[in-house]
Amino acid sequence: MEEKNLQYYINKYNETNKILRAYGYANYLSNWDAETTAAFGTIQSRNDVVGSLSELSYKLSTSAEYTETIDYLFDHRDELDDILKHEIYEMKKNNEAQKKIPMEDFVAFSQLLNEVYPVYVKAKNEDNYDLFAPYLEKIIEFKKKQIKYLEKDNRFNNYKGYDLLLDGFEPDMTREEYDKFFGVLKEKLVPFIKKVTKKKLKYNKKFLNKKYASSIQFEYAKYLQAVMEFDPNYTVMRESEHPFTTGFGNKDVRITNHYYEDNVRSSIFSAIHEMGHGLYELHVSDEVDASLSGGGASMAMHESQSRFMENMIARKEVFWETHFSKLQEMFPKELKGINYHDFFLSVNEVKRDFIRTEADELTYPLHIMVRYELEKKIFSGKIKVSDLSNEWNKLYKKYLGLKVTNNKQGILQDVHWAYGNFGYFPTYALGSAYAAQFYKALEKDVDIDKAIRSGKLTDINNWLKEHIHKYGASLYPKEIIKKATGEDFNPDYYVKYLIDKYSKIYEIDD
Repeated sequence: MEEKNLQYYINKYNETNKILRAYGYANYLSNWDAETTAAFGTIQSRNDVVGSLSELSYKLSTSAEYTETIDYLFDHRDELDDILKHEIYEMKKNNEAQKKIPMEDFVAFSQLLNEVYPVYVKAKNEDNYDLFAPYLEKIIEFKKKQIKYLEKDNRFNNYKGYDLLLDGFEPDMTREEYDKFFGVLKEKLVPFIKKVTKKKLKYNKKFLNKKYASSIQFEYAKYLQAVMEFDPNYTVMRESEHPFTTGFGNKDVRITNHYYEDNVRSSIFSAIHEMGHGLYELHVSDEVDASLSGGGASMAMHESQSRFMENMIARKEVFWETHFSKLQEMFPKELKGINYHDFFLSVNEVKRDFIRTEADELTYPLHIMVRYELEKKIFSGKIKVSDLSNEWNKLYKKYLGLKVTNNKQGILQDVHWAYGNFGYFPTYALGSAYAAQFYKALEKDVDIDKAIRSGKLTDINNWLKEHIHKYGASLYPKEIIKKATGEDFNPDYYVKYLIDKYSKIYEIDD
């Protein structure tokens, strides 16, 4: 009989993870297919497969043998290398959480989410919240049950209620922490936004009313793929209703985009945003990728990389000084008489708008506040699903001064709740704040304007890879921020970045 020592358990752990990764890969491909090319009528047959895979994965990940393996390694984690030591702590926490959720609930929820996506798309396109609401109610019911399961005998933290969902997307971020963060933004940004929105930018706006062929927009996205060094040997770009990034390790990363012929800017910045996510996945070190600590350290950390690229790099004037000529070459009639400065001003214009994904950089966090406030009410039992649409509209009036006239531009605009991702939205604003602190640190080591003018983002990518990406999820976000910037997280960098940038663009002196 083989001796059950440390190496024995490490080998058993790796063997089991190899099977779990295979199940995960099958689910990954099924989800990718469902959201890009699968026909509507394939839902039920795919649902059966997803259910079977979820059941197999659940049984293996909660089996007595795998639990014994994790328990042994957890008890001996001081003898493990740093990557495995961190991973085992997280695996022990996740294993205990997983076992608290009954298998029938786990499988049923996986099948529910598989059913919901096409219903959500139909509801959005038809502006029909009543079609989506019953499914949303079921999702929320499950998340509340999940919270009750997770609250029992939780020895890793004392979080309760909504805090457990927040922690699931961003370690150690609770309502208290987020309330402080959003409090800073309300105090310092809201008055500034009022000043900015009283002013108008003057530039040639003729190109905004033109039609831009989707096929050519896609070609420009391919051009940007080369600029950003989003390696085509390991990446795919497709189209979907809502742009997203998915991947399986650092050798298979896929993004989608959506092309609006009346808004060429939308697909450009969606492409850059999703490639920012994708670069993070691609740059995880092979050593970390071979473990279960691949991928991003958290959702806010992931969002910091997408919004870093989308806003802090691609909305700089030097970026369009360098890359506008190619866009003009592809759309000579539509962009006739327009210069890069016009385009730069257009992509930085501040305007109170309904759609989060189309929001300017300055008003963006206000959109997140709406969703955060709603989620707090949902999980404190202060609001019903039937009232969510009306409450959404009230908050848009309160924070953005806008009257929402339909659910397509209101509560149905985002897909996240259809995925069951409650607790995710706050990470968008937090990630933007992380990005500002990373940008400040990058400035000390790299001539950013020179790097952009070179035509490729090589120097910027190398810095991000070395200071952030290579670690994957083998460190916690707070550890990565400290390593990369030399400081703990400080939201004042974000506020200062926004006020400095838009004071210059809008010529605001005080």
